[in-house]
Formats: sequence, structure tokens, C-alpha cells
Amino acid sequence: MLESYVTPILMSYVNRYIKNLKPSDLQLSLWGGDVVLSKLELKLDVLEEELKLPFTFLSGQIHELRIHVPWTKLGSEPVVITINTMECILKLKDDAHNEHESCGSSSTTRSTTESIKSAAKTRRIQQVTSIDPDLPPGYVKSLIRRVVNNVNIVVNNLILKYVEDDIVLSVNITSAECYTVDEFWDRAFMDILAPELVLRKVINFADCTVCLDKRNASGKIEFYQDPLLYKCSFCTRLHFTYDNLNSKIPSIIKIHALVESLKLSITDQQLPMLIRIIQLGIALYYGEICSYKDVEVEETNANVKEASIPQVCGESDAGIQGQHGADVQEFLQQQDDDQGWVSWALSLVPALVSYSDEGDENFEVDENGIKINRLRSLPAKDPVVSVGFYCTKATVTFKLTEMQTESSYYSPQKVKSKEVLCWEQEGTTVEALMMGEPFFDCQMGFVGCKAFCLKGIMGVKDFEETASRSETEACFFICGESLNSKGLTYLTNSLFDYRSPENNGVRAEFILDAAQHKETYTEIAGVQRFGAFYMDYLYTMECSAGKGSVSQPQDVSMNKKEDLSNVHEMSTKHLVIGSMELRLDSSSVHRILKMVACGLNHEYEPYSKPISETEDENRTLPRQEEVAALEEYIPTRLTCITVLKCTFTITLAEFNLLDNLLPIILGQKHSVPYLNAPPFHPLRPLPALRVHVDKVSLEHSVPMFAGQLIPTVSHLNQPSDNLLHSCYVHSYVKIFGFQAGLTSLDTEGSFCSPAPVIPSFSTAFYGKFLQLPSYWLKRPFVTTSECIFELPSLTIQATRAQTLMLQAILQSWTHNQGGSVSLPVDEALMKDIFRPSGVRSQNPLPTLEGSIQNVELKYCSTSLVKCVSGTMGSIKACAKAPGGSDGKKEKLIPLIQGPSDTRDLHKSKWLNETRKPESLLAPDLLAFTIQIPLQMNSYHNSGAVFLASVQGIAISVDPVFYTWLLHQPQKGNVKHRPQQSAAGVQLVLPTTRRKEDEISIGSTPLAMQQSNQASEYASSPVKTKTATESRPLSVPIKLMQSSEEWSSPEERMKEFIGLVWDAVKCLTVQLEAQSCCVFFPNESLPSPSTIVAGDIPGTVRNWYHTEESMPGTLVVCLPQIKVISAGHKCMEPLQEIPFVISKPVLEEGDAFPWTVSLSQFSAYTLLGQLKTCNLVEPLGCTSTLAVTTHKMQACGSETRHSFVVCLHVDLECLEVKCSNPQVQLLYELAHSMNKAWEKIQKKGILRQSFMHPESSLGPMPGSPVRSSVGTAPPDASTCSPSADIGTTTEL
Repeated sequence: MLESYVTPILMSYVNRYIKNLKPSDLQLSLWGGDVVLSKLELKLDVLEEELKLPFTFLSGQIHELRIHVPWTKLGSEPVVITINTMECILKLKDDAHNEHESCGSSSTTRSTTESIKSAAKTRRIQQVTSIDPDLPPGYVKSLIRRVVNNVNIVVNNLILKYVEDDIVLSVNITSAECYTVDEFWDRAFMDILAPELVLRKVINFADCTVCLDKRNASGKIEFYQDPLLYKCSFCTRLHFTYDNLNSKIPSIIKIHALVESLKLSITDQQLPMLIRIIQLGIALYYGEICSYKDVEVEETNANVKEASIPQVCGESDAGIQGQHGADVQEFLQQQDDDQGWVSWALSLVPALVSYSDEGDENFEVDENGIKINRLRSLPAKDPVVSVGFYCTKATVTFKLTEMQTESSYYSPQKVKSKEVLCWEQEGTTVEALMMGEPFFDCQMGFVGCKAFCLKGIMGVKDFEETASRSETEACFFICGESLNSKGLTYLTNSLFDYRSPENNGVRAEFILDAAQHKETYTEIAGVQRFGAFYMDYLYTMECSAGKGSVSQPQDVSMNKKEDLSNVHEMSTKHLVIGSMELRLDSSSVHRILKMVACGLNHEYEPYSKPISETEDENRTLPRQEEVAALEEYIPTRLTCITVLKCTFTITLAEFNLLDNLLPIILGQKHSVPYLNAPPFHPLRPLPALRVHVDKVSLEHSVPMFAGQLIPTVSHLNQPSDNLLHSCYVHSYVKIFGFQAGLTSLDTEGSFCSPAPVIPSFSTAFYGKFLQLPSYWLKRPFVTTSECIFELPSLTIQATRAQTLMLQAILQSWTHNQGGSVSLPVDEALMKDIFRPSGVRSQNPLPTLEGSIQNVELKYCSTSLVKCVSGTMGSIKACAKAPGGSDGKKEKLIPLIQGPSDTRDLHKSKWLNETRKPESLLAPDLLAFTIQIPLQMNSYHNSGAVFLASVQGIAISVDPVFYTWLLHQPQKGNVKHRPQQSAAGVQLVLPTTRRKEDEISIGSTPLAMQQSNQASEYASSPVKTKTATESRPLSVPIKLMQSSEEWSSPEERMKEFIGLVWDAVKCLTVQLEAQSCCVFFPNESLPSPSTIVAGDIPGTVRNWYHTEESMPGTLVVCLPQIKVISAGHKCMEPLQEIPFVISKPVLEEGDAFPWTVSLSQFSAYTLLGQLKTCNLVEPLGCTSTLAVTTHKMQACGSETRHSFVVCLHVDLECLEVKCSNPQVQLLYELAHSMNKAWEKIQKKGILRQSFMHPESSLGPMPGSPVRSSVGTAPPDASTCSPSADIGTTTEL
């Protein structure tokens, strides 16, 4: 009796996906209760048709299929389907195959598909045998529903393989079981009952192993890599909510998986393959490979489809009699109505299959009483699907592999891997919420993470087991919180959360509105749930006509063809990174860069191709309706990234092997092989630079369909600002609370309190870049890129010891100092920087502090010009001389002040006049605009333009600056490592010699030779080689050049003048610079507390009137400068770029003559006791520079310029006065400067270098070997390069 109803349902599943079955044997076996089928072949075409995935099945086999039907307890025990060893191999579809599938008429395809479905339905209906008329209809429907809802599926040894290029990805699951559970998630025999109308299932996966290997050209895997994932078990809970008992599909579907421990292992050979697979998933989502989702059917040949559909019990052509047969027919018919890979996947879980339509209103009854389906007027509502993945703890280990040969000659090679980096992550969540195509949301996050260094890297055994390093030293990255302190917030509202609505008998509610979603899932909410990282990706699609969603997939190809006017799409990504700390030391940097180098070590072709920028000349102008629709709404993709409270610590490099990694990262496949490094010993204390940022905000928006939008807008005669704005990529970067300081790592693994170098400041950047610029070539005034930079305030303060330490940290990374040999630490230098609190120094160090205010820069480019404009509000510099042990207060000594009112400083009478304090509304110190043409021959070109305005600047060359510059730490004990190499270089006063110094010519050292060819030797453009390479005749490679490559000073001067002429021949110049007043005091002039801090003229004036012992001061007032080109009318120096000047320069030399005016130059001395003496009386001059030029033919086909330079100068009367006190003051100032300069040269303060310090013998002289310069042919020109002004000179 019951067999007549259940058998066709079970047989429909088996026959649908398995070929070459004998229906009669299968039916008899099922009636016996058990059936065993061996060596089964899957119907690959049917799988591809229903999956609708961009993959092709190469093979599919089931070794054994078991079906157990408890006929006597069918209402209380489940039907068990067991699959033993199922193996499938997939590959990515070929482009040609997809094009063949997508070609042809869509109507033909639909008609063919409908005929195939009709034939399939007829044959499946024929499977039903005679129906017992004694069974009531309700009983049959209830029985079928209960049986299908409680089917148990067991899969043992599931093997899935994916192959592409040289990649072989395999997934092996030892056991997977799906069964029905009750409300407590315990195994039970359940049914869908009112009022809950829910069904729960559990899928347990045991021992999941994922392998990623590389195959050779013949398809074989020579060396097997370590598994990516080894024997991982996890549980999946499924929860289905129905609207009523007759619902065909659930209205709410929840599928959540939980993994307690996830351990991943990635080798250097697996990393590029794993990145390739991730890129494949992204390309498939955005449709950048092919529109696979748009393909409705896989094959268009009806004969192939006909042959692929089995005919079960096809000998009987009789129809189904009775109402009970209609129930089975209804169930079978529904199997064909479900389309797409989601429906196919859900059909594997029988609980998702409904057993009748939504009410009898969807049926008609014929004269025989049989219900017949009728067409529906409204489409079925899309279910709400929630998919989630949760992991309590995840570990990712990065390994480096190397080939290892056994001792025997014939033994095979093996791959040996070594762990170098480990990433630990706690509380991971990945959730996706979707409702058909109009709504998709994905949220990711994790509570906390750490990164550790393991063992050694590139021959340096820094974290081997014998190194005895602590876990604190090995951990270089920390983000978020621990799971113990945060709790189980990552499981909120999941099926594994006991507080979730589903676990409390409440129907779950979801936010499917974009506006409400943004209000609910904010950055604050994300950080509260996940402490370390949170991402929210939201995609919505609405039909502007209000008729529902469109039939295209979300975020498809950039070249989407359908009309955008009917669809409003929006895509936003919000990423939040919580509080984190990153330490960039030698161990971490080399491991990170090694991972990057391994990830780039591949030759895979990209999946996506760039958008074609070929303009279609036959393209018609867009209609007004299309333009109006674009004006109303243009879809964009918006990405927002927020970083909260991040700290970066950059330590001094303990070893430097970047020469082996950077060439690979920069695209050079060959790098210098590294040798075995000496034993590693950590350097303690380890100086470091610590950078802290309170918040970083990044916004990036891009048009969603640039391939369609830009060709349309570019063809408009006058596109609106809104349309032009949407054709750009926009980026906003805001940095808040950036500060930096010096610190050091002690032997216990902790950092001391940082000494501030850069106090907290904020800045912002904005940039926009035109998409597909080739479409805008006919519009030269359209901006292709624009950048704006704003810096309200920036202050830098440091002692001389701190600058030496910063220099040491920088040079340790930029210069390779012999592998893993680290640098000694000068204790005196460390004590000068990190002095214990409460301990005062006997000789406190002065601190130099500089600040700039209100910096605004703007860059703009078009197809014709490049422009830069900007302003700088002010600049100040001062020295802070701390009070000594006698309790004196700190002194503030101003050094630079701008802007400063220097209009009256050229005469000493300003000292006796009332001086107004600097106003806050003073003009900006610097304002400029520069415009450079790119196409000189374009009729739009107006020549280069330079506009600038500089306000007055006051400078005080105080002796405290010499004190700061000449400071050297006292010689103390230097901690050396064991086995310290001679290549080690001290942080201060390096004395190593360059390798080039030791290169000899013949038998005489190069450093002992003298030559007058030093300039040619230093300026040689030929790249040098290392001293270890062979050199013919012991001559340096720098000197081995052909005679053609050498050029005389005269030739180089001509080339330089030619380059300068090309730059200025069409230059429009407007420069106005106020006077710069420089004070040279004989002793320090601290700023008194009674005046504005940093006011240099005010400080000098205060000392002049109030202090009896004012030190002697020399005042040099540099002249005001004004330069203007011919025919140019003065204009504001800050212009809105790009701009066009009123009188364009169209020919060479039209910008000349230039008028140069200098005025108010003077010099005088302040000798104390209200005495002032003039040295140089105020004077000025006016000059005119004129240049005329014409082209002339030189030797051969070369064309040179011949020009005449005329300079006319009108100089005012020069009057110089001098007295004995002035001479004495000038002598003292010159002596102190000369003495400081000698110390600088002697100690090498300005040229300290780790890699190329000067030898103790002094600078290297030139070589005595005469080069081919002396044998060069004489110059054919008739004019000397030292011709007088006004004579003709050839270039």
C-alpha cells in the first residue's frame, strides 16, 4: 500500500542524478526494504544544468549507494540514504564553451527547455502504480511530508576536486550526516506542525581535510604539500520557517555552522594558489569572467536533453487515476518547478521540499476529479536566507619549504617545511543575509587576533628553540580583546546562541531596509560586538517603477547592457579595525615581506580584463530620457574604512636582508642569494620609533557601471556638474591624533615611556580621478585628476641625541650592514634620550622645535596642463634651553618666524618706534600657483605660469643652534654582542670605509692618488659594480667608458642651458617676496615672557631697550624681490586651477624681458646700550633681462639654439660704513661660525652614514688616470662658454 506512494518519490531522486539504472530491479529492492547499488555514474549534464555554476564536471562517481526504508515503521523511523565514497572533479568553464551556450535565440532556448520539462514530467508521472482507493487523501499527504522531512543522509568519504592551470584543490570529508532534530537540537522524528511551522536539521561533518597542490605539465603532482586543513570537524544547524502547512518553500532559511578549532597551514608554494582561488571567487561574484548567472540553460540541443532524461517504467502510457495519484504527481511536478543551484542544493535536504501548493486556489479539477496545475498570476516570494559561519579559535601557520634529499643517491627528494609565522584569531563570524536579488548583506568580524614569529627566517635563527625568546618578544601584532573578556558576543542571534529567537520559540525578524540597516549596524555597534575587526557589505537593488526587482544578478559586469534608468542599485562596504599594536622589527618585517614575495611569485593571468577604452565613433547621442534618469540616480560603490587607536613601533633593524626580498616584490625575478648568517643574538636595549594614531578614516567611491556611464556622459555637449562628479573615483583620507616618539625595548620585553618627537596633529587628503580618460580627449578642459591636501598644524621637536637615534633607525633599514650582524648601542646616547624620571642632567640638552600652520596644497591635471597651487600660513622654529640643576626656568629662544612684518627693519629706527604685534589675520606666508603645459603645440596652450607671493621672514642665527648641532653623547660603555663582526657600525661617529676607497689602480691605492678629474668621475652616469667583481687592468669600472659617453664641461653647460631655456622660454613669471631679516647675535637671545612667544623682532627690541648687557648683534636685511615677465598684468598669486592667463605666450621668448626689482637691502649692528651702527646703507636695484633666440644647424642633423642674453642693471648708490666695534663683532661671529664648521667637518656630523661614511683620510680624490676626455675632438663652435654677457653663444 504505502510502497505505491513512497517508492516513486525515492526513485525520482535516484534516477534524476544517476544513470544506467534498471528501474525494475530498483523498485523490487526498495519494496524489500533495502537496496545496494555499486559503481554508479552521476549525470554530469543534469548536475551542471541545475547547479547553474561556472564549473564543469569532469567526472562524478558513487562507489556504493544504500537505501534503507523501514516499511513497518515508516511513520516513526527515518529513511536512511547512505553514500559510500563519492568523488567529483570540477574545472572552470572555458570561455568558448560559455559563448556557445549563451548564443542562439532566447525564445528557442525557452521552448526547448519547456518541451524537455514536459517530457520529463510525463515519464515521471508514469512511475506511479495503482493507488489503493481505501486510503484517505489527507493521510497520503501527511505521510509523504513526514517521510521526506525525516530522511537521513549519510555520506562516507566525500571527495571533491577542483583543477585549474597547475592548481589542484581537493576536499575530503570522512563522514557527513544530516538528520532531523527537535527544539533542543537532539536527534528526533519530527514534522512541521502549527503554530511553530518550523523544521530543524543538523549536519555533522567529521574529519574534513583540504589539500592544495601543484601539478606539472602532464597533470601529475610531483611533491605533495602539507594540507591546508587537516581533520577538522564542525557542526551545521539548519532552521526552516514556513508560512503555512502548504507552503512550497520556507519563508525563512537559516544555515549556521560552528567550528571550535580551525587550524590552517599555508606554505610558500600554496600561497599564490590560494590567492588565485580567492580572486576567482571575487571575479565570479562581480561577473568579471563571464555572465554565468545569465545563462538559463546549459545546452540548447533538445536531443541531448531528451537522451539525458531517464524513462522509468516507460512501457505504461496510462494516466494516473484517482485523487491520491494527483498528490504524488503534485510532488513530482514541484521538483521540476524549482530552478537554480540553490533549489538543487535544497532538494538534497528533503526538509526543504514542499509537498503541495499554497492552497487549492492554484488548482483546477477536471471531470475525473484530478487536480491540474494552473498558471499563477503572481511570482513566488523570495525566501529570507541567513547563512553563518562561526569559529571559536582559528590558527593560520605560514611555512617555508625546501627540497631535502635522502642520504642514498637513488632516494627521492622530499619537501621539508619550516614554520615562520603564526596568526591566531578568536571569535570569528561570517554572516550573509539575502532575499532574492534585491537585498544582500554580508557581515564579518572577529574579537581578537595575534601574530607570532616562529623559528628562523632566511638563515637567521632568531626564534629557534635554542634562542630562549619569550612569547612577548615573538608576538609582534595584537588587535582587539581576548575571548575570555569579551564573551560569546560573536554568536549573537545565531542558532548556537541560546538567546536567539529561534531557540526561544519566537519567529525571527530581519532588517531588509537599507536606511534602517545603516541606522542599526553602525561602526559603534560593530566594535561593541567584535573588538578587533568588523565589516559590513550591503547591496540593494530597487526598481524605480515600483514593479519589483529586475532579473539581473547583483553587482554584475561593469559592461552591463540593460538600461540603468529602471534600476536603483547601491553597494556599500564599512570596515572597522579596532585598537591594535604592530611592532615592525627585523623579524616581523622580513617575515611579512617574505609572504608578499611568495604571493607574487606566480605567472597566472588575471581573471578580469580592463575595460576597453576604445571610443565608438558611431555612438549616437543619448536621449533626453536617459540623461534625466542619470541625473536622478547614478549607482556607485562606496567603501568606508575606519581604524581606531593604532600603534606602530619601528625598531632599529637587528639584521637587514631586504636586498633579497625587495627586488622580487618590485618585479625583478632575480635577487641576490643570501648566505648562512652568523648566530643571532637579540640587541637590548633596542631603540624604536613609536607612532600612535587615534583614528584614520578612508572613504572611496567609484561608479558601479563606468563602462556604460562614461561613454554616455562624454558624448553630451554640456554635461552637468552632477554627471561629471559621478564619472570620477573619489577618495577621502582623514587622520586624527597622529603623534610619534622614541622608545626602547628592554631585556624584559617591555617598552619604556616614549620621548615625544611629533606632538599630536591631524590632516586630511582628498583626491578624484577620472575613469576611462580616453573618452575625454576631445574635452581638454575636463579635469583628469585632482588632489587636495590640508594640514592645520604640524610640530616637530627633538634634541640632537634624538635626531641621531632617528638617523640610526633609518639607516639600519636603508643600508645593508652585513646580514644579521647588529649594531652596538651607545649607552651615553641612550641615557641622553631616555633619562629616568626625577633625575636631572648636569648638562641638559636644548630641544629644537619647528612648526608649520595652515598648509593647503592642490594638484590638478588635464590633458593639456598640470597645475599646483597652495598656501602655507606660517612657519616657526625655536630652541628650548632647559634650566639646569640650579632651578632656572626653561628658556625659549626663537630662531625662525614667518610671516613677520619686515617692511621697516631695513632701517634701525624701528627699534625706537612702537611695533604692533603680529595679527592673527595676517596674510599667508606663502601663496603660489604653478601651471605647466603638457602639449606645447596645442592651440589651447598658454605657456607655463609661475605665480608666487612670500611674506617677510625673520631668522635668528642664535649660538644655541650651534650648541644643538655640535652636541655629541659622552663616550660611555658600548654593549657588544658575542661574535661581533667588524662590519658593525656605531650609532654615532661611524668610521668604516667605503668599498670604493679600497679599489686600487695598479699597485697604488686609489685613496692616495690625486687628480683634477674628480668632477667627471663623480658625475659618471654608468652604474658602478661591487669591488668583488673582476676588473681588467685593475681600472675601476667607473672610468671604463667610451669616448662618445664623455662630455666636456663646456658641453654639459650647453646642455644645462638648453634644458633651462626649454623650461623658461614661454614662462609667465610673477614673484613678490618681502624682505627676509637675519639676526646674528653674539650670545643667545631668549624670548621674554612679556611678548608673544616666537616674535624675533620683538625679542630683539625688548633686549635692546631693557637689557644693559645686550649681546652684539648683526642684522642683515635681505632685499625685497619682485620679478614680472613682459606683458603680464599682476594678479592674485593663488588662482583656481586650471586657469588661463589674459595674454598667452605663443612663441618662444615672448615672455621676455623680465623685470627684476631688488630693494631695501641693508646691514647694521646692535652693540648694546642703545647703540646702532650701519654697515650697509639701504640700497636697491632694478634690472631687465632680455633673451632672443633663433635656431641654427649644427654638425650633422642636430639643431641647436643660438641666443643673445642682455642684462641691464640700474644699481643705487652703495655706501658701506665700518667701525672698530663692528669689526670686532664681525670677527667674533665669523670665528664662532668657522669654529663650528670645523667641528662639523671633523666629526662628520652632516654626513654620518652607515653604508658610505667618509674615510678617516678625508674625501676620496680623483683618479690620475686620464680618460678619453682629453682626447675628445675640439669644439666646433666659435664662441667660448665663458663669453661675456651680450655675446652670442651656441647651444
